[in-house]
Amino acid sequence: MPGTVLLLAAAPAGKGCLVDAASVLPVLAAVPPAVLSGTETANVVELADPLEPQAVLTRLRAAAAAPGPLTVFVTGQLQLDRRQRLPHLALARTTPSTVRYTGFPWHWVREELRLRTPGTTTLVLDLHADPGTWEWLRANPLDSGRNVAVYGRIAPPPSSRRAVAVPAYMKAVATILRSGHRPEPSVLHQQALGRVGVEGYADLVLAAPGVGVGVGPGGFAPRPPYRPEGPRPRTSPEGILPDGLEAPAVVDPHTAISVAVQSGRHPDADALAAQYEQGAAVAHGAGSEEALHWAEVRADLAMFAGDPVRSCRTWLGVAAARLSAGQAVDAPAVEAAVDRAHHQWGQIRDAEAARELGAALAELRSRVPGRREGALDHVRRQLRQLQTQG
Repeated sequence: MPGTVLLLAAAPAGKGCLVDAASVLPVLAAVPPAVLSGTETANVVELADPLEPQAVLTRLRAAAAAPGPLTVFVTGQLQLDRRQRLPHLALARTTPSTVRYTGFPWHWVREELRLRTPGTTTLVLDLHADPGTWEWLRANPLDSGRNVAVYGRIAPPPSSRRAVAVPAYMKAVATILRSGHRPEPSVLHQQALGRVGVEGYADLVLAAPGVGVGVGPGGFAPRPPYRPEGPRPRTSPEGILPDGLEAPAVVDPHTAISVAVQSGRHPDADALAAQYEQGAAVAHGAGSEEALHWAEVRADLAMFAGDPVRSCRTWLGVAAARLSAGQAVDAPAVEAAVDRAHHQWGQIRDAEAARELGAALAELRSRVPGRREGALDHVRRQLRQLQTQG
């Protein structure tokens, strides 16, 4: 059965443009359709800088209705509408004040793809966010639906207001595919992240094979951030809930924590995780996997709460504990902890806290360089800049 491929590149015209989205289309178009799709034959639809949301919806709806595998490549920028604060893909006529009418609502993607057979749909995304959207994304997942496998990255706002970014992730994907070989999506994703290099340290990474989108930091993380359906500790739940958190039927504390986070009750979520961390430490030891699991949960909870200082500090502690327990410097869990600490450090705006934690991060990076070239140099360079800030 032939596959279907939708190539969508969109960005506002004029000074509101954050990324040269259309520049990636010639590279993607040079890839044989069968390689883009991963099927013997494929139909390819290309949308370059579309003007109208309805035009995008029509093409997406037709692609979603086609039988066989569907792969959607999206390059562009996200903006929030001012009324509902919902993410939209900015189109050619989109401005900050007209997002609701001229942008493509991201929940339309979810709605159009929700009836597709699980395992047949893949989204590959290279998205850039303006400052307001970037802050929103730190607390909210970009929901594309539970039946869709999603890979890619969301880049933060450029350092200069006049800068127009290059869709480096999508160009890396296209370059890899031009070889004529299409790796499995997860492998392709990791290869593309490797080519993005140091410039991707601040990115949010999208990697969710068939269960929606998990937003994880920095292009490093081999596992997604904390989610209710994630690893379960072996400690027995006691239903130990902070005051006011009603969950009488809760068996798994992860569910109660998820409820608290989704309702904005971040202190309650952290308090519950802290109780389980303490219980696991007493029962199994502070360096046990059970205790470290809950420490990692608390690090992710700090990220969701918008507290990069606490998140970074916690990830540094997890990495140090794993190393002290004799785990290898290239063990996936050790590398993940340092990589996540690195990402959260990049989100810290307080110079004093950044200098303090940066020194600890540099020491760890000298022992755990990770799999992305230039990680230690990146920390040292940023530390030198922080020293000049007094």
